[in-house]
Amino acid sequence: MTCVICKNGEVTGGTTTVTLERGHTTLVVKGVPARVCLTCGEEYVDDITTKGLLETAETAARTGVQVEVRQFAAA
Repeated sequence: MTCVICKNGEVTGGTTTVTLERGHTTLVVKGVPARVCLTCGEEYVDDITTKGLLETAETAARTGVQVEVRQFAAA
């Protein structure tokens, strides 16, 4: 796949760190599987992973978490 941002780079498997904020909650998830452009560094997270991250963030917000940093764990 060619990167849609830089239009030149090849996109390959890797990981990224995702930061999600909602109200007073900040959730940082490290080691998230992603496709990463070798040229510009743009990161692409697939729909299934994104859905899981959003559900995790929603749970954190409901339970009153203010700041949390965690390692990605596949469901």
